[in-house]
Amino acid sequence: MRIIVCLCISLLLFSCKTENKNSINLAGLHSTVEIKRDQWGLNHIYAENEHDLFFAQGYAAARDRLFQFEIWRRQATGTVAEILGEREFKRDLGTRLFKFRGDMTEEMNHYHPRGAEIITAYTDGVNAYIDEVLRNPGKLPIEFKLLGIKPGKWTPEVVISRHQGLLGNIEEELEIGRAVAVLGPEKVSELYWFHPQEPEISLDTSLTADLLSGDILELYKAYRQKVVFRPEDIVPEYREPKVALALNQLVEGKSDHHSIGSNNWVIDDTRTVDGHTYMANDPHRTIAVPSLRYMAHLVAPGWNVIGGGEPEIPGISIGHNEYGSWGLTVFETDGEDLYVYDLNPENLEQYRYGDGWEEMRREKENIEIKGKEAKKVTLRYTRHGPVTMIDSVNHKAYAVRCAWLEPGGSPYLASLRMDQAKTWEEFREACSYSHIPGENMIWADKEGNIGWQAVGIAPVRPNFSGLVPVPGNGKYEWDGYLPIKEKPHSVNPEKGYIATANQNVIPADYQRWDAVGYTWADPYRGERIEEVLSGKNKLSMEEMKALQVDYVSIPARQLTPLLLQLELSGKAADALELLRDWDHSLDPGSVPAAIYVAFENTLGDKADERFIPEAAKGIIKYLQMKRVVDWVTDPGDEFGAQPLKARDEFLQEVFTESVAQLEKDLGPDMDKWQYGQEKFKHTVMEHALGKLVNDSLAARMNLGPLPRGGNSYTPGSTGGNKRQSSGASFRMIVNSGDWDAAEATNAPGQSGDPSSEFYGNLFETWARDEYFPVYFSEEKIDSVTVERLLLVPAE
Repeated sequence: MRIIVCLCISLLLFSCKTENKNSINLAGLHSTVEIKRDQWGLNHIYAENEHDLFFAQGYAAARDRLFQFEIWRRQATGTVAEILGEREFKRDLGTRLFKFRGDMTEEMNHYHPRGAEIITAYTDGVNAYIDEVLRNPGKLPIEFKLLGIKPGKWTPEVVISRHQGLLGNIEEELEIGRAVAVLGPEKVSELYWFHPQEPEISLDTSLTADLLSGDILELYKAYRQKVVFRPEDIVPEYREPKVALALNQLVEGKSDHHSIGSNNWVIDDTRTVDGHTYMANDPHRTIAVPSLRYMAHLVAPGWNVIGGGEPEIPGISIGHNEYGSWGLTVFETDGEDLYVYDLNPENLEQYRYGDGWEEMRREKENIEIKGKEAKKVTLRYTRHGPVTMIDSVNHKAYAVRCAWLEPGGSPYLASLRMDQAKTWEEFREACSYSHIPGENMIWADKEGNIGWQAVGIAPVRPNFSGLVPVPGNGKYEWDGYLPIKEKPHSVNPEKGYIATANQNVIPADYQRWDAVGYTWADPYRGERIEEVLSGKNKLSMEEMKALQVDYVSIPARQLTPLLLQLELSGKAADALELLRDWDHSLDPGSVPAAIYVAFENTLGDKADERFIPEAAKGIIKYLQMKRVVDWVTDPGDEFGAQPLKARDEFLQEVFTESVAQLEKDLGPDMDKWQYGQEKFKHTVMEHALGKLVNDSLAARMNLGPLPRGGNSYTPGSTGGNKRQSSGASFRMIVNSGDWDAAEATNAPGQSGDPSSEFYGNLFETWARDEYFPVYFSEEKIDSVTVERLLLVPAE
C-alpha cells in the first residue's frame, strides 16, 4: 500500500511539475479562452468566437516575442531613432516615405471579409499583454532593461506594414541599368542569367551612367535594413566593455546572395506509401534568434488551423486545417520600377509628364531623435510613387513605383482567407488576394487533390521589361495588373507531384511574358528535388524529411569530373584524390565536402574577378553560379581562342588556391579538413544584443556553435557563408490522411525571451536536422501539454 501511495504522490508531483495552470483576467475578451502549450513550446488556442481567437493569438505571440514585437513596431512606424539616435534618422525617413497611406478599412478587409475586426482584435490582444507588463515591470524581457526602454502600443497600421516583405527587384534593376550604361545591353545579357526569354534591357537614350550613379535608393535601403545595435545603446551596468574597443566585430562577413529562397512540394495519393497526399515546405530566410517564424494552433467556430507564420501577423501562412495543407516559395514577380524625371528648372517641385509639368504631392512628418531635437521633414511623391532623391544640379528626380503600396500589399496577411479554405477551388480563390510577396502556393487535401498557383501582384508592362530604370514622362507605363488566376497554375498533374524551389517553373506554353520576371534562382535545388521525387513510385514521411535536409550538390556532380582530369601536384593533388570516390553530398564531418566547397567558393570569387569587365567591377556584385557552371562545363569565347586549355588552367588555379586557403585556415593535416566545424560551416544563433553585453548575459542569449552541412545549392539549404546566415529555420511536412502525423521544426524556439525554457529548446535538434510532432487532435495535444493558460474576461 505504501508503495502505491508513494507512486501516486510521485505521479501527482510530476504532473504539477510538468503542467502549469494559470488564469489571467483580461479586458477586451468576450468569453474564456484556453491556451494549451505543448512540450515543444507551441500554443494551441481554443476560443469560443473569432474575436477572442485572434485577441488571444496576439496576446500569446506578444508574450513570447515582446522585444521582437517592439523592434518590428518601431521599424513599421519609423520611430527607431527615438531609441537609437540620429544614425537611424534615414531609416525612419525611408519608412515614412514608403508608408501605406490608403484607406485602412479597405486595406484590412482585402485580406479577409472581416479583416478589420480580426486585425483589430489581434492588436488589442498584443496591447493587453503590453498593459500587463507595464503594470508588472518585472515581466519585461531583459532586452528592455538592457536598452532602458519600454514597449509601445500597437495599431493595425503596424500589422499591415510592408517593411519586412519580399517586395521586388528595385536594387537589381538599378544595378542592371548601371551595368548597361557602361557595358551595353549585349554584354550585360552575357553576364546575367536572364530566362526563360531574353528581355530588352536597352536604356532610354535620355539616361546616362552619370544620371544613374548617385545614391538613388539610399532611403529605400535604409528602410529595409535590419536594426543593428551598438555598445552605447546598452545601459552601462550590462555593457561588455571590450566591445566598445572593437566595433568592427559587429560587421557581418561577405554577403550571402542566395539567402532568400524556399523549397516546397506536394505529392498526390498515388505516389505515397500510405495512399495520402503530402505537403512539404521549408522557407529559407535569415537565421536569427528569435526565429523569423512563429507557430500556433487556432481553434474557434469556423477556424481550426495550425502551422507557422510571421509572429507579428494574425493567422497561419504555412500549415493545414481540417481539409488541406499549403505552403509557399518565392515566385519571381517584379513589382517595382525606378522612374527618372526631368524637373522644372524654375520650380524643382514640378516634374515633366507628357507635355506638361505636374506638381509633386507633399506630406509633412516629424521625426523624434534620441538626444536631439526632432526633425521636421517633407516627403515627396510623383504620380508613380515615393521620391527617393532629387538632383538639383541636373534637375532630375527619382521615384520608386511600388505595386505593394496598393491595397492588399502587406506580406502574408491574405493567408487569413487560405486558413479557412475547404477545397482546391476555395484555396485558389483565396490565393487571388495574395499580392505580396510573389509566391508559389501549393495545396494538398484529404480528398487526394494537389495544386499549384503562382501569386503576387504583377504589373503588366506592354513596352518595357522592368529590368532597367526608365523615364517618368509617361512613355513607360504599367497597363494595370495581371489577375492572379491568370498567373501559372496546375492541378492534379499526371506525374503525381508538384515541386518548386524558386527556379523557373513557368510552363513553356505560357503567354503572359509581359507580367512575369526574367531572373530566377539557380536551378540546382529544384533539380535535386525533382530527381528524388521522380525517382521513386512510393514515398514516405521519412523520405520527405530526408529530402528537406538533403545535402547532395548538383554543381559538385557537374564540376568534380572536370577537376579529376587536371594534372596537379603537392597538396592540391592529394586533396583532389579525396574527391575521386566522393558521393557529392556536403555532409558535416566530410573532408571531400570541405575541399569541394572551398573550391566552389573560390570559383565564384575568381569568376567575378576574371569575367566581370573592369568598368563594371563596382556595379555587378557577383555572377550567378548557373552562369559560371555553364561556362566551365561548356567553355566558349569567354575563355579565349583555346577555350578548353584556358578553362583547365583556370580550374587548376582556382583549385590550387582553394587548397592553399584550406591549409591556412584548418592546418596541414587533411584529416582535420572536415566540413561542418566552427572554422568551416557551422551555425551560431546570436542575439542582436549578444555581442554587447557581459559574459553571463551573452551565455544566455547566444546559441552555438554547432556543425552544419549543405550550402546554397542543396535542398537542405544553409547559405554560402562559413557561418550559416540563411536557410530553413522552420520546416513542416503534413500528411493529409493523418493530421497528427505532421512534423516540423522552428529553431531556435518559440520564445524570444532568453529566460524562457522555450528560447533555445529546438536549436540542437534543428542543427541535427531532426523534427518534432505537430499534433492537431485535442487528445494528442493533451498528452504533451505542459502549461494551461486560461484567459478570462475581466469583470
